[in-house]
Amino acid sequence: MLSDDQAIHFLQQLFHLTVQEASPTDKMNAWLPPHQPAGKVIVVGAGKAAAAMAAEWEKIWPQHYPPLSGVVVTPYGHSVATRYIKVIEAGHPLPDLAGQRAAQALLDAVQGLNAQDQVFYLVSGGASALTTLPVSSISITDKQLINRQLLSHGVPIEAMNTVRKHLSRIKGGRLAMAAAPALITTLAISDVVGDDISTIGSGAAVADPTTLADVNRIIQQYQLTLPEHIQTYLHSAQAETPKKLPNSRAFVIITPDQVLSQVSHWAQAHNIDVLYLGDRISGEAREVAQVMAGIALYHQHRITKPLLILSGGETTVTLNKHQGRGGRNSEFLLALAIALNGAKNIYALAADTDGIDGSENNAGAWLTPNSLNKALQAGLSPLKLLNHHRAYDFFAATDQLLMTTPTRTNINDFRAILLTNK
Repeated sequence: MLSDDQAIHFLQQLFHLTVQEASPTDKMNAWLPPHQPAGKVIVVGAGKAAAAMAAEWEKIWPQHYPPLSGVVVTPYGHSVATRYIKVIEAGHPLPDLAGQRAAQALLDAVQGLNAQDQVFYLVSGGASALTTLPVSSISITDKQLINRQLLSHGVPIEAMNTVRKHLSRIKGGRLAMAAAPALITTLAISDVVGDDISTIGSGAAVADPTTLADVNRIIQQYQLTLPEHIQTYLHSAQAETPKKLPNSRAFVIITPDQVLSQVSHWAQAHNIDVLYLGDRISGEAREVAQVMAGIALYHQHRITKPLLILSGGETTVTLNKHQGRGGRNSEFLLALAIALNGAKNIYALAADTDGIDGSENNAGAWLTPNSLNKALQAGLSPLKLLNHHRAYDFFAATDQLLMTTPTRTNINDFRAILLTNK
């Protein structure tokens, strides 16, 4: 039987392996042009992995090919050194003026190209908030208001990006329109359920299948309150996004399923049985936790050796009047701890692969069979903290917050529940 320390160390190893497998390092060679480009080569990009992707692209770019130039935008603190591609930092998850200027820089970089030129768009999770360049009738303050509502109303990332695309000068294929007639190639690290290329980073360089009718349905479904001038714009023909882009092609180079499958194989090689639930788990964090607890408790007395229950995807947290502290992974874990109620020999770790759970300084947290008891001894009410969305405070009190530096990648949630032998 594993001790508490051994179980948590194993789960932390799994998380660090996940981040390593999700990194663009040594994973971009297959997408190099097979022949020397005839014209200029421009690199643009956005997202939590954008700087790391740009640095890797520079490293593998053949010396006899035309020189690279361009610009990418990444969150504050996510930069890495590059020689030819400029890196700009901006706000995430709430957009700021730096992101607006960065989005304009991306558009400027692809202006005036011809059919001999090539553009490579390096995109990963976080790109939407980082490239906020609203249409002229909408201000950055308006976009910040919209983003706050999207985040606080528990809107899934796919629906968020549907709204964002129709209010932007760069998203929903408009970057590709600006680059025409040059070929623009999207290389993406997926952070969305299903790996839809038009959803990753709001699909700036690919045709957009979503419509204004979809936007209005989302507004009604999640009861979003938009200023009148934004509603007016969303009923105009100019708000519709392009549906065909002949100069665009796209590849998803890293997917959550690829990464988690590798992690699953690694665990099995270490004599751990694995129940892999896939990379498409979504829904309210506390409701997902209830289901996961049920699965764990079902298997608790049926295992003959340690069992890992592994899953990815992206849960949501719908805030009430209590804004609280903590992200979706911490909230998932707190709800899981309550549902497990101190069940023996069950451990768990949940974290965001970008190293930031929500807007706090932790990647996520972990729990042991004694977590609830430790909180109660500290005078805390776990259920009250959950209802007030204060999962961060719970795991701070139990000293079980998972802290990392920015990982410079993102494939969204990592959830691992470990059942050890009796």
